[in-house]
Amino acid sequence: MQARVLRWCCRSFLVNCLTRLLVVEDDNSVRNTIVTFLELENFNVDSVGSTREALSRLQKERYDIVLSDIYLDERTGLDVLESAKSANPDCQVILMTGRGTMETVMRATAGGAFDYIAKPFELDKLLDTIHRAQESLKPGDEENPDEEVEIDDLPETEMIASSAVMVEIYKTISRIAPLDVTVLIQGETGTGKELIARMIHRYSPRVERPFVAVDCGAIAPTLVESELFGALRGAYTGADRDRIGYLEAANHGTVFLDEIGEIDMAFQLKLLRFLQEHEIRPVGSTRPRVIDVRVIAATNKDLSKLVAEGKFREDLWYRLNTVPIEVPALRDRHGDIPLLAQYFADRSKVRFGTEGKLTESGVRALSEHTWPGNVRQMQHLIERLCILAPAGRIDEAAVRLAMNTVPKDGEPGGGGETLADAETEQIRRVLAAANGNKSRAARILGIERKTLYRKLERMGLHDSNSPDKK
Repeated sequence: MQARVLRWCCRSFLVNCLTRLLVVEDDNSVRNTIVTFLELENFNVDSVGSTREALSRLQKERYDIVLSDIYLDERTGLDVLESAKSANPDCQVILMTGRGTMETVMRATAGGAFDYIAKPFELDKLLDTIHRAQESLKPGDEENPDEEVEIDDLPETEMIASSAVMVEIYKTISRIAPLDVTVLIQGETGTGKELIARMIHRYSPRVERPFVAVDCGAIAPTLVESELFGALRGAYTGADRDRIGYLEAANHGTVFLDEIGEIDMAFQLKLLRFLQEHEIRPVGSTRPRVIDVRVIAATNKDLSKLVAEGKFREDLWYRLNTVPIEVPALRDRHGDIPLLAQYFADRSKVRFGTEGKLTESGVRALSEHTWPGNVRQMQHLIERLCILAPAGRIDEAAVRLAMNTVPKDGEPGGGGETLADAETEQIRRVLAAANGNKSRAARILGIERKTLYRKLERMGLHDSNSPDKK
C-alpha cells in the first residue's frame, strides 16, 4: 500500500513538474498568491502582469496551461486566449474574472477556453480545474490547428453577474444552447428565468427564427389547448376564424412555456405527446401538423413536490427536465448586487436622462435588503431611485425612503415630512418622467396598475375624464 502511494506521489510530482503554466494577472497580490501556491504544488510556473507581456511570452515560449484574468488593461484575457491557442492549439486556457457576463463566457467558450471560473475562488478549486486541464492535454504534435472562431461580434445582454453560481449557469447555457434539448428553468419569480431562456435561444442555431413566450399561468384551463395548439373556425363558440397556436407560431424557433406548473392535469398528457411526437392537432381538426420547435419551460414551483402530490405528471416532468437550470434568488448572491445596481443606473440614464450616482452607503443599503421580488424588484427600485433621488445621489437615505423602510430613530431627512407626503411626491415625479403613462409609471414604482389608480384617486390626482396614457 505504501509503495503504491509513493509511486502515485512520484508520478504526480513528475507530471506537475513537466507541466508549464503561465499566470496572467494584473493584481500583484493575487498573482503572487497563485504563483506561490502552484509552485508549492511543484508546477513549472511563469507569471506576467499585462496582456502585452503575456502575448510576448506566448510567442517565445510553449505553455501547456494558461491561467488568465479577463479584465486586464486595454486588451483582455480573450486576446490571451486567442494568442495561446494560435501558438499551441493543445494549450488549455483557464479564464477567471470578478465581473463575468454571458458574453464573456460565450466568447471564452467559442474561443476554445477549457474553463471559466469566478473570483474570488478557493485555491483548491483552482487546483482541481488545473488537474482536469492536465488530464485533457493532448500530444502536441498535431499540425492542423482548430478553425479560427470569430468571437468579437456577440450581442450584449442584461445578464450581469460575477458570483460563482451564476458563472456556472453561464457555462451551462454555452454548452446547451447549440443542442436541441429541452430545458427546465426553476427559480423564484423575478430571478430572470425568461432572460436565461432568451439567451439559450440567442446562442442557438434557431436564433433567426421566432422566440415565443407563453405565460401558462395566465391562460384559463379551458383555453390552454386552443392557445397552444390552435383552433379551426367553428371549433367552439366565438371561433370565427382559424387560429394559429403559440407552438405553430414558434415553428423552427423556440417556445418558452413560463409557469409550466400551472398547466391543467387534463392537458398535460397532450403536451407530453407533443414533446414526444412533435405533432399538434388544432382544436376542431382531425389532421395532425408536424411542428419543429425547441421547448424551454420554467416554473417558480417545486415540480417534484407537485409530482408527489399527484398534481403534475411524472412522465411529463422527466421529459421537460432533460437539462435543469436552478436560478438562485438575489438574496443568495449578494455579491452581484453592486454590479446589477450600477448596470440598472446606467441604463436608467439612457432611458430617462437621469443621473443616478451610487454611493457606498447606498450600495450597502441595497446589499442589506432581502429582495423578495429578486432582480426584477431591484431593477424597478433603481429606476425609481434614479428619478427621485435628490441631486441624483443614491445613498442610504434615498434607498430607505424608496423602500419605505425608516430607521428607528426617525425618518431620513427629518423636517416632519411623512411617508405619505414622500409617496405622493414620488408618484408625481415618476408620472412626470413617464410622460403620464400610468402603466410605465406603475412598472417603475414596482406596483400594479390598479394599485396606482387607487393611490391617484386617494391623492386626488386621477382625472377620470382624461384619456389614460397606457
